[in-house]
Amino acid sequence: MTVPSIRHLAILLVIPLLALTSAQAQQPQPPAQPPPPEHPAIEPAALEMLKATSQRLASARSMSFTAVTIYESPARNGQPLYYATLSQVAMQRPDKLRVITPGDGPASDFYLDGKRMIAYTPAANLVAVADAPPTIEAAIKEAYDKAAIYFPFTEVIVSDPYKNLSDGLTSAFVVGQSHVIGDTITDIVAISNANVQAEIWIGINDGLPRMIRAVYPKDPTQARYEIQFSNWRLNPPMKDADFTSALALKAPRMDFARPDAPPPGKP
Repeated sequence: MTVPSIRHLAILLVIPLLALTSAQAQQPQPPAQPPPPEHPAIEPAALEMLKATSQRLASARSMSFTAVTIYESPARNGQPLYYATLSQVAMQRPDKLRVITPGDGPASDFYLDGKRMIAYTPAANLVAVADAPPTIEAAIKEAYDKAAIYFPFTEVIVSDPYKNLSDGLTSAFVVGQSHVIGDTITDIVAISNANVQAEIWIGINDGLPRMIRAVYPKDPTQARYEIQFSNWRLNPPMKDADFTSALALKAPRMDFARPDAPPPGKP
């Protein structure tokens, strides 16, 4: 993370006792005030920035964007290796979502059309189909519970981004500004709670996230994650056909299942 600039300088003012007049000396002196902390745990300005970008996202009835996620995974020798995935995302509240992930790694498509939840693997030409939950948030949770399908950009598409970002905060402060992220000027906000430490770059002109970097202190590997956002479109026209795939629905069916589930017959 970028280290915040020092904003409070302690000034020690020494006034010799003999310089006081007797009248001044008899006046009651106000109690000494402790100096403000150098880094307040929760800065109101940081919360206001989080609220503003959250409201911008939550008020959009539809949106699309590109997300590039970079994450660490240790090699056998312990060296951290970096992997990247690209996701083309479109959504329409309250119950439609499309995530096309061409790579790196195996390509995958995910569709939520308001009635069905569809996960398609083009290379294997296999599809899993299940009844859709009533909201995008419920579908995201069910996809993870059933098949370990995880979208790292969840915070920007839920109905209440601010709740997700602010719950349990133990610190939040404004780092400063950047002129090099996302081809625009961004405000940088650092937040942390018991489970995650994150830094968020927010465009000052449109209030949209440009990058999020996070580390999870409870993760034994201390792996770092980065999501870069681009190609934002808020409230673009969408149609039902945008959230399904005739090709995927023609593929052989399989059940939703977690890759970490034990084989059949084993506990």
